[in-house]
Amino acid sequence: MSLLKRIFGSSEPDPKMKLIPLYNQIVAHARQPHWYEVGQVPDSIDGRFDMVSAILTLVLLRLEESDGHAQDMAYLTEVFVDDMDGQLRESGVGDVIVGKHMGKMMSALGGRLGAFRDGLSDPTTLDAAIMRNIYRSETSDPVGFAHIRHGLLDIDRLLAALSPDIIVEGAATW
Repeated sequence: MSLLKRIFGSSEPDPKMKLIPLYNQIVAHARQPHWYEVGQVPDSIDGRFDMVSAILTLVLLRLEESDGHAQDMAYLTEVFVDDMDGQLRESGVGDVIVGKHMGKMMSALGGRLGAFRDGLSDPTTLDAAIMRNIYRSETSDPVGFAHIRHGLLDIDRLLAALSPDIIVEGAATW
């Protein structure tokens, strides 16, 4: 039966589609001008990737706290991968190189998950995680750095106050 489904398609909707509203929220948060203006994150492809992946990381860490959302985390990550793949292709990266770039992006996301997980549980390491993952170890203005730090901590607090079930719907205000 699976061969027929692959050939003719399945009438069942793609389960990761239910995570697109949440992913759109993540991207909308990451695109807010204050990150780039006040926070002085470079307004570049890399800087925007850094902000999307930082906020995605906070959402994934919140969902990680719930036993029932492992599949949602996987689907949300797949939506991220689909978006990044499309962004690369749109920017002119060829098919041969896309896989290599995607591997680097997934590695970067995994690194952020570990760094922010550690940084949120041990605030003494949070600053180093932000420097490495947002500013890519470049020097930053103290005011901009403080803005990023406080903004990410605010998002983390807002997410912590919400049920994971509400978060995955993509309609909650945070």
